Amino acid sequence: MTLPATAPLAEIIHARLTAALAPSQLEVINDSHHHAGHMGDDGSGESHWTVIVESAAFAGQSRVARQRMVNHALADLLRQRIHALAIKARAPGE
Repeated sequence: MTLPATAPLAEIIHARLTAALAPSQLEVINDSHHHAGHMGDDGSGESHWTVIVESAAFAGQSRVARQRMVNHALADLLRQRIHALAIKARAPGE
């Protein structure tokens, strides 16, 4: 699924992680309102995010490897549109 760059960022993040990781659980949480007026707040209301993702792709992977997998799926967004991303990644059954 390809979403236009103008789609709300939560939808884009969700679609990218779904395509890359086939998660059994995925939550995309916009934390930007907690950072209004702080460094990194670009005024868009879409600068700070938390993702909670459960995927079989994470089985046997370290915490760092899991975060790299998420970061890879969102690489261009992290360079251009996302200032901060908190990642909670687990394999099923953890």
